[in-house]
Amino acid sequence: MLTKFDDYPIHQTVEPVAHPASSDRNVYDRYWFNGYADDGEFYFGVAMGLYANRGILDCGFSIVRDGEQHSFHGSRRAPSEPTDTTVGPFRIEVVEPMRRVRVTLEPNETGIECDLTFTARTACVEEGRQTRRLGTGVFFDVTRFAQFGRWQGEIKYDGKTVPIDASRVYGTKDRSWGIRPVGEPETGGAPAKSLPQFFFLWAPIQWKDRCTHFGIFEDEHGHPWHQDGAIVPVYDSLEAIPDGDDPAIQRMASVSHRITHEPGTRRARSVDLTLVEPSGARHEISLESILCFQMKGIGYTHPEWGHGRWKGELAIGGESWKSSDLNPLAFDNLHTQQVVRARMNGEEGIGVVEEICIGPHATSGFKEFMDGAK
Repeated sequence: MLTKFDDYPIHQTVEPVAHPASSDRNVYDRYWFNGYADDGEFYFGVAMGLYANRGILDCGFSIVRDGEQHSFHGSRRAPSEPTDTTVGPFRIEVVEPMRRVRVTLEPNETGIECDLTFTARTACVEEGRQTRRLGTGVFFDVTRFAQFGRWQGEIKYDGKTVPIDASRVYGTKDRSWGIRPVGEPETGGAPAKSLPQFFFLWAPIQWKDRCTHFGIFEDEHGHPWHQDGAIVPVYDSLEAIPDGDDPAIQRMASVSHRITHEPGTRRARSVDLTLVEPSGARHEISLESILCFQMKGIGYTHPEWGHGRWKGELAIGGESWKSSDLNPLAFDNLHTQQVVRARMNGEEGIGVVEEICIGPHATSGFKEFMDGAK
C-alpha cells in the first residue's frame, strides 16, 4: 500500500512506508506532549498513537486544575494515509518539523476544546534505544526523542476558558516509536515465574538559560537497564535551533536518583537527581512536587480507553474526577506526571517528573505488586 510519504527518499526497508518493519502486533508510533504553568496552576497532556498492525489510531487530551482533572478520549480505525492525524474533532498538525506543532480539539460533546501551538526552545534530544526482553520475547524496543518548548493558545472545559500564554506556559514534546505493550494483553503460554515489574523515572526540567534531561529504567533490584542524562542549550529564535542533532548538547556519563514517596502511595513527594559528566563533574537537582496529573487521562493504563484498543470506526468520550477522590494504589492511578519546582546551585526551574512503578523495586522499598510507601 503506497502513501504520500513514499514519494520521499525516506525508506528504511524494501517495504512501502505504511508497512512496519516488524510484524509484532504491538508496533506503535506516538506523539506525546505536556504543558504546565510556571506556578503550577495547571498541567495538560496530549497524546496520539498509531498502531499500524492493530489498525487503530487513538488520542487523548486532559487538563488538571483546581483539584479536578478533565479528559477527552478518541479512537478510530487507522487511516490508510499516515499524514491523516485526525480523530474526530482532534488533530495534530506538524507546522514545521522539529520547530512548531499545532494541537486542536474542535467543539464536541465532552465540552473540552483547545487550540494550542507548541514552539521549540531547544533542539531535539535523542535518547538511547530502549530494549528489554522477557525471556526470549521482546517486551520493549523503543526509540524516543524529547524537545523543550513553550505553548500559546487557549483551552476550554466545563464552561471555563484558560488562556495559554507562552510567557508562562512551558512544555515538553516526546516522540517515540517501536514496540511496547499496548492493547489487550496476550494470553496463553507458560505462566510468569515472578511478579510483573516495571520502573520508569523521567524528568525534563526547564531553566532560564538551559534545560536538563533525565530518564532511567530499573529492574526490581534497582539496577538500571537504561539511562539518559543531558544538559541542553536553549535558543532565542527558531532559526537558531540546529537541525537534527545539536552538537552543543552535553551528554552525561551516568545519572542517579533518590525518591521520597508520599506515605501509602507510589507517588514521589520529592526527588533528588544527580547528573554526572564524563569529566566527573556533578550536577545535583532537587525536585519538589506541586501538582499531580494522572496519566490515565490520556490513556495510559486506562481500564476503558487504554492505548491500542478497538473502540469502533470512530469513538469519543469524556470524563472528569476530583484528584482527592482517587485511590493512589489502584493500578490505573500508579502512572503519574507531577509538576515540580526544581533547584540547582541556587537557581530555580520548573518541569515535571514522571513515575511509574509496578511490582517490586528494592531502592523504593516496594516488595509486592502494588504496596505503598511506609
